[in-house]
Amino acid sequence: MKKALALSMAAAMALSLAACTSTSSSTAASDSSAAGTSEAASTASTEGGTVANKDKPLIWFNRQPSNSTTGALDMEALSFNDNTYYVGFDANQGAELQGKMIADYIAAHADTIDKNGDGVIGYVLAIGDIGHNDSIARTRGVRSALGTAVEGDNGIVSDPVGTNADGSSTLVQDGTLEVNGKTFTVRELASQEMKNSAGATWDAGTASNAISAWASSLGDSIDIVVSNNDGMGMAMFNSWSQEAGVPTFGYDANADAVAAIADGYGGTISQHADVQAYLTLRLIRNALDGVDINTGISTADDAGNVLSDDVYYYDEASRSYYALNVAVTAENYTEFTDSTKTYEPVSAQLDATAHPEKTVWLDIYNAADNFLSATYQPLLEKYDDLLNLKVDYIGGDGQTEANITNRLGNPSQYDAFAINMVKTDNAASYTALLSQ
Repeated sequence: MKKALALSMAAAMALSLAACTSTSSSTAASDSSAAGTSEAASTASTEGGTVANKDKPLIWFNRQPSNSTTGALDMEALSFNDNTYYVGFDANQGAELQGKMIADYIAAHADTIDKNGDGVIGYVLAIGDIGHNDSIARTRGVRSALGTAVEGDNGIVSDPVGTNADGSSTLVQDGTLEVNGKTFTVRELASQEMKNSAGATWDAGTASNAISAWASSLGDSIDIVVSNNDGMGMAMFNSWSQEAGVPTFGYDANADAVAAIADGYGGTISQHADVQAYLTLRLIRNALDGVDINTGISTADDAGNVLSDDVYYYDEASRSYYALNVAVTAENYTEFTDSTKTYEPVSAQLDATAHPEKTVWLDIYNAADNFLSATYQPLLEKYDDLLNLKVDYIGGDGQTEANITNRLGNPSQYDAFAINMVKTDNAASYTALLSQ
């Protein structure tokens, strides 16, 4: 039943590791004449027994190839070769969970949450990246659940409103919430994209500055703080909302955010990073072993690893594997205190004789991203040992694709690739290198 429900939400999916410094730093050329010569050489080597770079397993993860304006999936990138897939999580399902978690909290604390007693429950919203499908989904999920959503040409408007203290913005509307016979107005008082001066998005420092400015201008009108992720959420919690006693809600179930629930952090969403990290490397392992792609996923492997369909699903149309989300609140947060623990049903070591070591090039779009550095990469590093994969982790600057692609100068030395783009539109920057 869960699988069927999740499948119905897949259409708008999108798509959030500090890494070791790469030992490969040469810059790849990509002009057409070089590409033609290189492709001919690659074809010849394939005939001699070597796999061409364009035919090696390629896994997109965390940032789904898509149009950052419309959200339309880049199917050319997602079907680059027969062993190309995307691994992420169900953004719509997670967004709905986050919105419901906040609405449930308001209902449970209706007697105390309206601090200034004006009948308006005001919230501020930290938006991670206005062009990122996951960020768009989370903004829409919160607005939908709180009744503040406005329909636009492309669905619920996800743009930041700036400041909306008087409720006059046309990008959102005032919602209403009735609890125990009392009706409250719900208002998005302010929201902005958390993008720093260098261009990096999902920026915690920017979020910290924003909450200080909002607190100064909006004061006790702020009853709830909402963030598209825990990195920004914790920055605002530590800067202002913990001391002010304002519940803060994030996303990612980072270890510090989960621990902070005991100190007043309102809640977060686990996107099952343990399952995502496993899938990212498991698909590579299966492709390199030449076995059914769902070995160790929907069907048990020779070590007994297998996933149940209540933690993930596969959408064939988009060649995408999606982990399902879980709300983490005061009621269950103790179950999520170790965010880097592997998922028990898929934690058995593979035999190195049957599954010999292979090399993988894997990049992280921003080495400073809290979720990826503190949760996702440590999980990948545990799974690469279990799956007998030697992974080179490449950390980007979160600003330019070239900072990453310039370090993919010799793809022929790797057996497979796992790519986390800076911008979801830029898949061609990587496939062009692999096609040479």
